[in-house]
Amino acid sequence: MTTTQNSEISNTQVADFLRNHPDFFEHHAHLLAEITLPSPHGNGVISLAERQQLAQRDKVRVLEAMMAEMIKHAEENDVTSDKVHQLSLQLLNQQSFSALQQHIAEVMRLDFSVSQCAIRIWVRPSNNTIAKDPAFTPVSETFSNWIMTLKQAHGGKKPEAADDLLPENLKSYAYIPLCKKSLDQRPFGVLVLGSEEASRFTAEMGTLYLDRIGELVSVALLNHLFALQL
Repeated sequence: MTTTQNSEISNTQVADFLRNHPDFFEHHAHLLAEITLPSPHGNGVISLAERQQLAQRDKVRVLEAMMAEMIKHAEENDVTSDKVHQLSLQLLNQQSFSALQQHIAEVMRLDFSVSQCAIRIWVRPSNNTIAKDPAFTPVSETFSNWIMTLKQAHGGKKPEAADDLLPENLKSYAYIPLCKKSLDQRPFGVLVLGSEEASRFTAEMGTLYLDRIGELVSVALLNHLFALQL
């Protein structure tokens, strides 16, 4: 009894052959025009060479879109970096603790599109006049303990541990611990930013600039409250 061998070649075998013989189409160039494939745009059939050209154009368009997005982000980062730099210079010129807070709120609103902000400090100053400032209004132990655990700014919706420092109608928040990271200190307070836009602060966003703002504000506050017992 004779056995008929299955002579069909699988798709995998064809792919492996072409991959292992990259010069195949050099020796059989006529196949590039003879082999036709359905057009990816639904307009009949096209040659293998034309299909390859379309694939390359699609790749170029994807790369161009990616490059445009990278350039856009780079330009946005340049603008943000300049704003943070200007903030650092402006913080140095504030002559009082009250003026410093007002300026921070104004810059956050005008330059960083923040609807409202609040500062809370839970280490009491030795200056009784400054101690009456709203920034030293006590916060809950739960809230301060949560801020103490933050290693970087926290963005998104208001967490359960957070106190009601800003209006409830805001859609997103950023909680920036105030501390001198160069000295590895624990937070002595918090800068809270709030926005009417839900996408302004998110849990997935990068915190590089928020953290830098926190460091700048921390140093500026400490310069006015040098008597704080940290």
